[in-house]
Amino acid sequence: MAIIPPLGLILGFFLPGVFIYLRPWTPWLISLITFAGALRLRVAEFGNTTRKPLPILAFFVFARILMPLYILFVSSLFFSDAPDTISGFVLLYATPSAASGFIWIATFRGDKALGLSLILLDTLLSPLIMPGTISALMGGNVVIDTGSIMTSLFFMVVIPTIIGVMLNETSRGEIPAQLSPYFNPLAKISILLIIAGNASSTLSSIQFNDAKIWKIIGLCIFFSVTALMLARLIAFILRFDYERSVALTFPAGQRNTSVAITIAAGFFPEAVALPALISILFQQIISGFIGKLLFRKGRS
Repeated sequence: MAIIPPLGLILGFFLPGVFIYLRPWTPWLISLITFAGALRLRVAEFGNTTRKPLPILAFFVFARILMPLYILFVSSLFFSDAPDTISGFVLLYATPSAASGFIWIATFRGDKALGLSLILLDTLLSPLIMPGTISALMGGNVVIDTGSIMTSLFFMVVIPTIIGVMLNETSRGEIPAQLSPYFNPLAKISILLIIAGNASSTLSSIQFNDAKIWKIIGLCIFFSVTALMLARLIAFILRFDYERSVALTFPAGQRNTSVAITIAAGFFPEAVALPALISILFQQIISGFIGKLLFRKGRS
């Protein structure tokens, strides 16, 4: 995952005439990625975690209310004259939690059932939450086709998630065991193609001698770090144990950048996609670094 994002950007930048034709297919590629991640989700695990709803409530208050407001406030300080850039940051952090967060939860020995439940619930609610957040925070600055965004999210993330969970449940894990060896590599290839396809049109307009681009890069790194750190702080304030702290931190701190890029490229001006395109380069690397800093126990 540390190699795929920069490779996708390089391919899209140097071979735009090839990868530009992939853009109409990105929603289908997103669906494949979502399906591959959903194969490991179980309804029973979700049911067990709802008996103690405080971590779920903490996740949604932080990730869906406090974090978007924080992103809007900070990005407005740096880009008061660039509403498209601010919208890009808000859109990125209105996007559902990244399924890759589960990898880090497992790596640092967190509560897997809670982590999967947060990712599942956030994904299923994304057609309502994501357009609503963008409209509430940026509705006066950008034109938003809420209905089309909701429909796209429904087909890209909700339906594949439901199918993946159903296959896992009905087969008691047998179908995912058979499919995952094939779908996991396909999902990684899909991420590469999504980044290359969207970068082929967006990166051509970037001037790297422009100070604004470097401000966006710096703010992307800053937000990636602080999102994880603040999520860990919330877990500390609420006195969650080690396992629940890990399970809250990564889903709350990571975003599904592939979905953000696809929505931004399909419904907004090109500048809106830049924060997501840049963040996808750093998110996994930063997650690993912050995870080692905050959760040393999980690596012992």
